[in-house]
Amino acid sequence: QGVGLSVHGHFRVATEKTLFAMPETGIGLFPDVGGGFFLPRLKGKLGLYLALTGFRIKGRDVHQAGIATHFVTSEKIPDLERDLVSLKSPSKEDVAELLNSYHFKCKSDDKFVLAEHMDKINRLFKTNSVEEILQNLKQDASPFALQLLETLKKMSPTSMKITFQQLEEGATKNLSEVLVMEYRLSQACMRGHDFYEGVRAVLVDKDQSPKWKPATLEEVTEEYLTSCFKPLGNKELKL
Repeated sequence: QGVGLSVHGHFRVATEKTLFAMPETGIGLFPDVGGGFFLPRLKGKLGLYLALTGFRIKGRDVHQAGIATHFVTSEKIPDLERDLVSLKSPSKEDVAELLNSYHFKCKSDDKFVLAEHMDKINRLFKTNSVEEILQNLKQDASPFALQLLETLKKMSPTSMKITFQQLEEGATKNLSEVLVMEYRLSQACMRGHDFYEGVRAVLVDKDQSPKWKPATLEEVTEEYLTSCFKPLGNKELKL
């Protein structure tokens, strides 16, 4: 929810306390609130990786991933707020200049948390299907790839396939078009099984053992996927 409200803004400030995650494939959903717009626009295949795995990014890494535009330590936020409020009829350039002044004071040479894995992520996730990603991870067989494979095996097969196509289509749509598409997907998830099962397993009973239906990627048919993305007629989201 916090991501959906903030990530589409022109200026996005992260602190060392900021946590970013899109864990929806683990509860039978998809990265909603415009995830289909901003995730495919991150560098390389980072967005697809984050969308499918639910990997958590914290603090400065949120800026280095391109999700936040600026990083400011939390102790400086009250000063930044005061200075922002004191700007008289500011232009975007005025706001940018002020944010930059705070951002540059906080610069450090910390490497991005996924820096050493980005080449591998870009290579292994550059595919035409989720099945191919899993195949690539198996063939790579590095500890990083095998750990990813185990993570993805726990996710809803339906959610992963929906998410893959959502990001593929979202890469060429504007934000309004993506939100309309995601509303269609939300209605499909409400009609399905996995969202209810994921919420039960993760949030209600907390047994962390969802029983996905279908249980395998192969059982999630193209026909079903196509139906999830179909226009809703007079029930379409109107923006």
